[in-house]
Amino acid sequence: MTASHRRTAPILGADGSATPITPRWHGGRWLIGALAVVVVGWLVASVIFNENIRWNRVLEYLFSTRILDGVVVTIWMSVIATVIGLSLGVVLAVMKLSKNPVLQWIATGYIWFFRGTPVLVQLIFWYNLAFLFPFLTLRVPFTQLGVQWDTNLVMTGFTAALLGLGLNLSAYFAETVRAGIQAVDRGQTEAALAGGMTPMQSMRIIVLPQALRIIIPPTGNEFISMLKTTSLVVVVAGSDLMTNASQIYKQNNLIIELLIVASLWYMVLTAIATYFQSRLERRFGQDAVRLVRGPGFAQRFMRRGQQAQTSTEALATITEKATTR
Repeated sequence: MTASHRRTAPILGADGSATPITPRWHGGRWLIGALAVVVVGWLVASVIFNENIRWNRVLEYLFSTRILDGVVVTIWMSVIATVIGLSLGVVLAVMKLSKNPVLQWIATGYIWFFRGTPVLVQLIFWYNLAFLFPFLTLRVPFTQLGVQWDTNLVMTGFTAALLGLGLNLSAYFAETVRAGIQAVDRGQTEAALAGGMTPMQSMRIIVLPQALRIIIPPTGNEFISMLKTTSLVVVVAGSDLMTNASQIYKQNNLIIELLIVASLWYMVLTAIATYFQSRLERRFGQDAVRLVRGPGFAQRFMRRGQQAQTSTEALATITEKATTR
């Protein structure tokens, strides 16, 4: 390490010579680390070399058609439920920040109810909605015109899963969106209103686009959580990964093997989603830092080049005018 890279000045002895600095040896830290490695290695070995696990059957079902179909349904279910949750979350956040007390109470009650009840209970409720409403009717008020559906045919396991997961997620997204909106400077809303915009226009054009930088990164976390929460859909047979895996092991009794298959796919999906989420956080985090620190070196360099070019052109114009005179 050169002198220019030293973090502190060297310690000099009485004769002016530098005293070497010996790093401290942390014996306890190494001991705890070694014990942790031993325990983790023992746990992994006890699973991998367990004679009761048929790893050949795990590989057999890892890419089976029913499992892959469940993976596709799980991805679609997570995406659609996240879109439903985010869309309703924006509406609920705007209602909660509204000056209308009725809208505030409705949004607060919705958030309280769906955050206060377990997701599993909501899934079972939607799947058994036919006990409460045997038929779903859409009718023109004060007339006999309308359409009617059998609730048992409409409320399939997939539909119940989308409603239960999406409505529950919207209650959490509402708080995330509300925090993002409140993070935008109030002065920008006041300037938009002073410029002739309505409160809804200022929210849609000015506030929400800026709040997205705060809202989008947590959305990745919610989507990752949603990928694993879809496993609860097994109680309503939503044709997802966990449902298909459970149906298979109920037939062949390979419970642990099919659970391992499902876990491996959940980990793969989570790893892919985590990668894209880190890209999102890095992208929006750089935007936030850029707003605080100002332009980077490349931007400053390009700006100076443009300023130099402008100065050269102005000087050439002045010289040309002087020559003409």
